[in-house]
Amino acid sequence: MSVRRFWASASTLLLAAAAALGMAQPASAATGGYVALGDSYSSGVGAGSYLSDSGDCRRSTNAYPYLWAKANSPSSFAFVACSGATTSTVAGGQLGALSSSTSLVSVTAGGNDVGFADVMQDCVLSGEATCIASVNTAVGKINSTLPSRLGSLYSSIHAKAPSARVVVLGYPRFYKIGGSCLLGLSDKSRTAINNASDVLNGVIAKQAANAGFTFSGVADEFTGHELCSGDPWLHSVSIPVYNSYHPKAIGQSNGYLPAFRSAA
Repeated sequence: MSVRRFWASASTLLLAAAAALGMAQPASAATGGYVALGDSYSSGVGAGSYLSDSGDCRRSTNAYPYLWAKANSPSSFAFVACSGATTSTVAGGQLGALSSSTSLVSVTAGGNDVGFADVMQDCVLSGEATCIASVNTAVGKINSTLPSRLGSLYSSIHAKAPSARVVVLGYPRFYKIGGSCLLGLSDKSRTAINNASDVLNGVIAKQAANAGFTFSGVADEFTGHELCSGDPWLHSVSIPVYNSYHPKAIGQSNGYLPAFRSAA
């Protein structure tokens, strides 16, 4: 065998081995454009260090999209996630950042559609019966109206960025059951809230799969760091109030960022 043929054969074998290990080429997401869509869990509410031009959207330099972009240097980065966003406001106000050259998209949406903030207000300010009734109302919305809203949003994302890898992230469970908390929510209320989060994530995961997107949950990352755990990565009722029930900076860096990185 000639030296030239030897090296050609060796190169072919090395490339094949690298491909088998998933290392043949760097992920396209790291070299293409990245767009971060979604609500406050993507904008980074609760994580501090808000970008001065983001206003009430409160986009944080500690949020997982910003951290990922800083580490991976995509060719372009559009951070348009906004506090309070619903599936319809994401679709109506954020998708202009997408294009045919977008190679990676992240999105969280759905919690505001089912009245998450109102549920937590009812649970904190009222008794167990009111809390559980409010949770059940939200679960009804999750199962009845949210699937079609998510399906419509995901279809719009695909239409705007047909070649992009889209990672849909879920929401954490909020409470450690049996843990110690200053707030007087009963374990029954805490369990109902956690179960609603599981139902919400299940619906989001199903609609993401239907769209051909990748769902990445964060419940595992936050396990052991829920409220009442002794080492929470989430704010409880806080001042300013908009921080309440949102990830702290460590929840973004140690919870959401690994979940996104593993799927991106």
